[in-house]
Amino acid sequence: MNKPDIAAIAERLGEAAQHAAAIPQLAAEVGLDVDTAYAVQGALVQRRLDSGERLVGLKMGLTSKAKMAQVGVDEVIWGRLTDAMRVPDGGTVDVADFIHPRVEPEVAFLLDRLPEPGEAVGDFRDAVRAVAPAIELIDSRYANFTFSLPDVIADNTSAAAFVVGPWSPVPDGLANLGVLLEVDGRVAQVGSTAAILGDPRRALDEGLRLAGRYGVRLREGWVFLAGAATAAVPLRRGAQVRAVVEQLGTASLKAAA
Repeated sequence: MNKPDIAAIAERLGEAAQHAAAIPQLAAEVGLDVDTAYAVQGALVQRRLDSGERLVGLKMGLTSKAKMAQVGVDEVIWGRLTDAMRVPDGGTVDVADFIHPRVEPEVAFLLDRLPEPGEAVGDFRDAVRAVAPAIELIDSRYANFTFSLPDVIADNTSAAAFVVGPWSPVPDGLANLGVLLEVDGRVAQVGSTAAILGDPRRALDEGLRLAGRYGVRLREGWVFLAGAATAAVPLRRGAQVRAVVEQLGTASLKAAA
């Protein structure tokens, strides 16, 4: 099999996102493995940076059993966040900009310093300035929201947009806080931060390790999305979405009618 054309694959994914037009899965067709998929992800995000966007953080994906079961993938993954993906708390998105958008409640960390390569976060407060409730809007560029592990990695782990609620000091415990996802005032999902690798702080360890494997180091001031605490819910026109995390507060967004 010929070596995958990383730039060409990134272009296909970038065009799919830009025009909100789904494409078939690529990994089997072009022979993507995990390492090559991360190379595609890097090229895909570089296209955004070349157009004027800037990196503002990293996100974890598939950190809960609910998410793994929902998409049929069983390995933790990571992706990149740019400033153009950020939506103000309470802000509005247009579902027409996406293919099949879904929302999920998360926990966000604000990094206080640059971790060293391979460093485990022993004193969490020494590395994290603040914590906040968050919402991630995911939007796979593949038809029917169906993909293999290399497919979703290449697609920047379905990253599309994110909202971060008010920042607050890191509490003593993060391992088992109640989480709600509300849509139009009704509870759509109930979960716990324990669903995020047993403790969201472990997601930061995983992010450091996995991204570092590909030469990516987290930076001071970056946002780090630890992963979803529940399965994702489709985002419909006119919907009002709110994530509630015990002790941390709320984050919200609206979908244009």
